[in-house]
Amino acid sequence: MINFPRSTFTWKSHPQQPDPHYKYAGGYVSRPGQIRHVRFNLEAKCEIQDDTTRQITEMFVGAPCRTEYTIADRNLFMVPSSEFRMAFSRARRLAIAKRPSDEIEPVSVAALNDDFQGHTIDIRELPGATRLTDGAQIVEATLANHLLGARSTYRDAKRGLHVTVEYPVNLINVVESDNEFQICTGPVILPDLNTWDGQEVSRVFLAHVSITSFDYVEFILQREVAAAASEREWLDQPRGRDRFELIDPENPPPNYPPPRPRPTVYNEVWGFPSTNVVLMVENN
Repeated sequence: MINFPRSTFTWKSHPQQPDPHYKYAGGYVSRPGQIRHVRFNLEAKCEIQDDTTRQITEMFVGAPCRTEYTIADRNLFMVPSSEFRMAFSRARRLAIAKRPSDEIEPVSVAALNDDFQGHTIDIRELPGATRLTDGAQIVEATLANHLLGARSTYRDAKRGLHVTVEYPVNLINVVESDNEFQICTGPVILPDLNTWDGQEVSRVFLAHVSITSFDYVEFILQREVAAAASEREWLDQPRGRDRFELIDPENPPPNYPPPRPRPTVYNEVWGFPSTNVVLMVENN
């Protein structure tokens, strides 16, 4: 059982290089040549297992932050604001989908060894995990305030793949009188198997997960939405520094200005027959 609050991803950046066009490229406002270390906690894990070769591909999603100016004294948050969140495998930084699953969108991936001078994926385990096999045990563990985690596994028969999502049980409902439970939690990531190349995927979906039994799982996926023109008047209005402020307004880069961030919603639901495993570690 993964101890997600104690599991981390840490990277060491390449020296900050001046941008030929933007004053605050990447939101970075300190001195050129500086090197950053960044650390975030992990929130969920996803595995793809090939039924034939038994190869396993691991992917993770990290804790988010709002887009920010780094490292500044004041005016730390970018407005308009978006969410920075990183999804990655052991080898690559992955694209988090902005569009629904039935739409193709341009995405890019990058090798972690190219993106960073160095990086560490530190996965910590909670020892002594016990598998809970019925509703009564889950209710009892919940009311005793023990630590809970879950794994949900579904199969893609077309490609011969099993997908396992592992996540902490951050929120659970129970009905003690009837030994019923409902886990509703997130975020997790799901692979876009249309981008599977036999080794990796290039796009993943950010989602939340819900289970009420041991044999079925539902996910609800995030996507961007377009705001009405009247809402974009304030939504796109920079405050303080402008993320897209140019060094020379007479010399903009191609396709300037870039689009401003869009709001997101959760609305596409996937449901699968699954094997759901609920694990407990006593909270002494």
